[in-house]
Amino acid sequence: MSKITNLEKIIESALLVSQTPLSLQDIANLFEDDKPSKNQIKKSIEDLNNSYSKRSFEIAQVASGYRIQVKIGYEKWLSKLEKHNTTRYSKAFLETLVIIAYRQPVTRGDIEDIRGVSVNPQIIRNMVEFEWIKVVGHKETPGRPELLATTKKFLDYFNMQSIKDLPRIDNNE
Repeated sequence: MSKITNLEKIIESALLVSQTPLSLQDIANLFEDDKPSKNQIKKSIEDLNNSYSKRSFEIAQVASGYRIQVKIGYEKWLSKLEKHNTTRYSKAFLETLVIIAYRQPVTRGDIEDIRGVSVNPQIIRNMVEFEWIKVVGHKETPGRPELLATTKKFLDYFNMQSIKDLPRIDNNE
């Protein structure tokens, strides 16, 4: 087993205390003098993950950067630590989110056409408040409706690096 370097200890410490994922640049900015290169940081993260191979946690890369998280497979036990009820999302909320994720950029009218019912404005407001979606422009049609798309925070929440990581769906249209 290799000895953990000072760079690895600094990266590990930063990831442990950070409330949000850290990009390679965020990690490099921790150093005033003798900044490590992005390749050195990636190598240190890889070495740390190798040293964690028999542990229950890992450094994962998500859309916003890197974070320390529990490996998949421990949900059964960890869910018992939750003192409050897990957030439940309505069917309308989830349908709307799926349409935005898979069809982005999309307008509210597009969502309503696909779902066949009107979208409660509170659903869109909640998604914006969670920072899971954002307005990325306006459609060049009368009324110039807002175009909605997912954000890095959405990808981070669902443990993805890019929208390409969404599960494939069978399009029988």
